[in-house]
Order: sequence, then C-alpha cells, then structure tokens
Amino acid sequence: MEIFNHNANVHFLGLRKISIGVAVLLVIASIVLLATRSLNYGLDFTGGVAVEAIYDNPVSVEDVRNALDKGGVDNAVVQSVGGTRHVAIRFQPKDDKHYVAQEGKSPNLDLMTNDVAKALQAARPDAKIASKSYVGPQVGAELRSDGVTAAIFVIIGIGVYLWIRFERRFAIAALATEVHDVLVTLGVISLFRREFDMTVLASVLAVIGYSINDKVVVFDRIRELFRSARKADPEEILNRSINSTLSRTIITSLFTGIAMAALYFFGGPTVHGFAITMLIGIVVGTLSSIFVASPILLWLGVSKKDLMPVTRENPELARRP
Repeated sequence: MEIFNHNANVHFLGLRKISIGVAVLLVIASIVLLATRSLNYGLDFTGGVAVEAIYDNPVSVEDVRNALDKGGVDNAVVQSVGGTRHVAIRFQPKDDKHYVAQEGKSPNLDLMTNDVAKALQAARPDAKIASKSYVGPQVGAELRSDGVTAAIFVIIGIGVYLWIRFERRFAIAALATEVHDVLVTLGVISLFRREFDMTVLASVLAVIGYSINDKVVVFDRIRELFRSARKADPEEILNRSINSTLSRTIITSLFTGIAMAALYFFGGPTVHGFAITMLIGIVVGTLSSIFVASPILLWLGVSKKDLMPVTRENPELARRP
C-alpha cells in the first residue's frame, strides 16, 4: 500500500532552514512553558489518598465518579480493580482544618475515608470501604525523579545503539531529535494543562520508542542508498531516503493514531492521558523524522565514506579523514 510514490522527488531538504528554525523555536517555547507553568502533576506525583471500595452488585466507574463529585470529593481518579464490583479511588485531600488538625501533620485519613464512604453510600448503600492509605508528596517527588531518570537512560541507550549500528553522526541526530520530540510533547501537555500522571509518563517513554523507530527506517534507507549510489551527493541521498520511506512513515503514523483515537473515545477516562500524549507524540515524531533528523545529518556532514564497511584493501574508507 502506497500513499506517496516512493520515486517522488519532493525537495524536503530545501526547507531545512525553515524546518530547523521552527524546531528550535518549538523547543525554546516548550522549555519556557515547562519552566514557568511546569506540568500539571497528578496524584501519582503529588501524593494523596488511596481508597478501595467494594460493592455487593456491579457498578460502573462513571457512577462512582459522579457519586464522589456530588459528595464533595472533587477531581478523584477512579479505576476498576479486578471486575465490576471493586474500584480504586485516589484524590488530593482538601487543605482545610477539617482534615488537618495541626500544622505539619498528615491529613486525617479516617475523616477523609468517612467522607468518601458517605458519598458512595448516598448513591449506593451497598458500597463498603475495603482499604485506605495516604501517600505523601515525598513519594511523588521520588517518582518524578525516577521518571526523568528513566527517560534520560532510554534516550542515551538509543544513542549508543545507533552509534554502534550506524555511525556517530546518526546517533547525534537521533539524540537531538528525541530531545526535541520529548520537550515539544511535554510543552503541549503543559500548554493545555493536561494532567501528568504515571500513564502519561508511560506514554512519553512510548513516544520515545515510536519516534526512534521512524528515524531508524529513514537511517536504514540512507545507508542503503549511500552504499549503492556511485555518485553519492549527500543532500540528494538524504532527500531520496525521505521520499522513498514517506508512505511507510505516514501509514504507520495514521494507523497508530487511529488506534490511539479509538482508545481515547472508547477506553474510558483512565487512559485519556495516555492516548492524548501518544497522539501528540506521533504527530511531533513523524514531522521530526521528515523535517528535522535528515537536515541535522546533512549539517553534521554525513557522507558515503562514513557508511562503507572497512576492508583490508581500503581500511580508511569507513573512516572520516
């Protein structure tokens, strides 16, 4: 299946000054947003109250959420646990004297749990509290730190892999575009104040993997064309590589986007953050594969010599002078 002719000759590299300029502006704007507005961290990162409730009869997550809203427990995260009668509820405790008896003390867990029980039983008398716990903000801070560390290690690992598989210029281009993709995705999340929780963090890591997959496809074609072409003009080779993989890139992005849209509309509120973040990352990663990665390679001076295998006859062929 082809959307674009793989022999097309759209001059993507001719737009490199504009595309790189836009990419740099987006990265700067994202850094400014993250520095000034930060992310709208969810309960996973800020801490909060976790309650599990059991019903005698099946109940929907939406009904539980509505009961909590009516009972004054705002912005609660409700998830089904192991069936239709067991739900997990997480929420941020209110900052008032009813919950916090003394300054510096943890919120009164029993009072908050009673409020949850009253809200649930007002709508469904068969609701019972099975367990309760409080997660302090220190745990959330550790999760944020671990998430950042995980993202950094993933990006560095990808760079090392590409250095070994291709050549250092490809690793540098991949690292630059991965940082671009992550920062722009986070910048959009910050701009629209989307809640950032563990599912969104997981989707950011998935975006990194998805984005690099697109770029490896283009990089493979670049290496193939450099090795097969007699006269390998770098700009022409890079441009042909983008054109010949364009259908594959667009089709993959399109169908992955359709899957994420279906997840958003039919998967329920619990996965909304994951689906939206993936959709943003797919768009950003696809555009960077087409308009950013190859211009960086051209700027770094990639050539046929960088990609030819080393032989006894010409050991210097694969080395840059």
